[in-house]
Amino acid sequence: MAREFTSVGVVGLGTMGAGIVEVFARNGIDVVAVEISDAALERGRATLKGSTDRAVAKGKLAEADRDALHARVDFQVGLDALRAVDLVIEAVPEHLDLKQRIFAELDRVCKPEAILATNTSSLSVTEISVATARPNQVIGIHFFNPAPVMKLVEVVRTVVTSAEVVADVEALCARLGKVDVTISDRAGFIANALLFGYLNHAVGMFEAKYASREDIDAAMKLGCGLPMGPLALMDLIGLDTAYEILDTMYRRGGRDRRHAPAPLLKQMVTAGLRGRKSGRGFYTYERPGSPKVVPDEWTPLATDAALADGSRAIAKVGVVGSGTMATGIIEVFAKAGYEVISVTRGAEKSAKVCEAVKTSLNKGVVRGKLSEADRDAALGRITWSATLEHLADVDLVVEAVIEELSVKKALFASLDEICKPGVVLATTTSSLPVIDVAMATQRPADVVGLHFFNPAPVMPLVEVVRTIRTSAETTATARAVCATLGKTGVVCGDRSGFIVNALLFPYLNDAVKMLEASYSTADDIDHAMKLGCGYPMGPFELLDVVGLDVSLAIQRELYLELREPGFAPAPLLEHLVTAGYLGRKSGRGFRDHTNR
Repeated sequence: MAREFTSVGVVGLGTMGAGIVEVFARNGIDVVAVEISDAALERGRATLKGSTDRAVAKGKLAEADRDALHARVDFQVGLDALRAVDLVIEAVPEHLDLKQRIFAELDRVCKPEAILATNTSSLSVTEISVATARPNQVIGIHFFNPAPVMKLVEVVRTVVTSAEVVADVEALCARLGKVDVTISDRAGFIANALLFGYLNHAVGMFEAKYASREDIDAAMKLGCGLPMGPLALMDLIGLDTAYEILDTMYRRGGRDRRHAPAPLLKQMVTAGLRGRKSGRGFYTYERPGSPKVVPDEWTPLATDAALADGSRAIAKVGVVGSGTMATGIIEVFAKAGYEVISVTRGAEKSAKVCEAVKTSLNKGVVRGKLSEADRDAALGRITWSATLEHLADVDLVVEAVIEELSVKKALFASLDEICKPGVVLATTTSSLPVIDVAMATQRPADVVGLHFFNPAPVMPLVEVVRTIRTSAETTATARAVCATLGKTGVVCGDRSGFIVNALLFPYLNDAVKMLEASYSTADDIDHAMKLGCGYPMGPFELLDVVGLDVSLAIQRELYLELREPGFAPAPLLEHLVTAGYLGRKSGRGFRDHTNR
């Protein structure tokens, strides 16, 4: 039978500590809330009051329940107030020496049977535990911010944590309405180990001026359905906190270069740019602690409207290809009012593309997203052709053929001969170098990447990929076209993976490596990222949807171009693909889909 906790202590009443106090008090448990001084104690009290008052205002907490919650909290200065509690959770800043001093004092103060827990997100629970004479009763209980809202708790056991302590804490998490994942003591645990490599990579992208902060954040929100972009999330976490976590993970986690904090991050922390809490990080905020972003020197000077002023007029568009992507792009352009010429190889394929576009438009009518008149008008703008010569007078050509460089280069060489001067030639490649395609023509300044996401009529993002030869006018034209299509065009350089795939697939690869090391299960890793980070899908769910073979091919391209050891494809991923485990499309991937 699991232990019944009647009173707990929380040490440290910052945002996280005050949130943990609220979680316990909401669930009927008496809390002794401890700080180092009266001033810090009052700040913690104000944080708790603000959180519960907001919950009442939003109708998520009754006034009587709020008052009862506050009555369960005993605010005290000093650790001596924790003599009678059953469990203590420490939530002070991420400094090992500070935590060790606190645990040594807790060991002296607390009753012998009390469990001592740390909310650390990156430090070694084992190193904290040895500051006590009861390391078997020390455990990690890692809540996620904001603690009253986030469902996940990482329960971190050391090699000497007793099984009874682990069972007691797991039962407590269930009582609190949390989902726990129990793991061993390793740098970053699950969520931070996967999250911060991705965040650090995004900082490196921005530091290298590969893409703007707005475009990096928009790409990951719109392309992956994430609740926040990586740079905005860094500001929310706190750049100083992020730096400490990354530095700890780098030193404790095998010195993986992907966790070595980007130089820009350290410079910003040194300059006092710590994110929302200081009022300035990657973005500038209305005031410290405010979520409202205000313009600053990093704000782009050119809006889509301004870009359009330097762009070419586009009225007629050619789309080459017969696959799902080509079909979706044809629909997108036709619905946006462009005259479209669809070119396929042969009348039979042309008829299939025509039928697919009609079917999709009819579904839009049935779902109430499109009127019959709009459907008919869109279809009336499309001309079906089986020859490239019909593209002689278009203003823009979008290529959407198979991902083979030789095929694309041959096509662009033909387009170079057929199309009039000044036509923008765009490739939808998601993995090939755009410059290789551009140099198959005599007009590389007019060639750009337009990477649509599947399904094109639904996904709001387009990556506009400029090469070192793409003209500013061509880039401006591409972005203006995206705006006319109702899409967000994010501009980046011609590098493997562009923005989305370059940030997404190393994260997925890291998850496979974590599973391969038997650190956790696929289910728990998926739970951690969905419940702890708000991701719409866990990494293994997403890998099975994308296809393990597709993921492996992209990861290989990233590794070959960037030569970063941490990007080397996980051997487990290669073995599964070799064995025919490709994900949903084969019925088996990281999970069995044959009966689903």
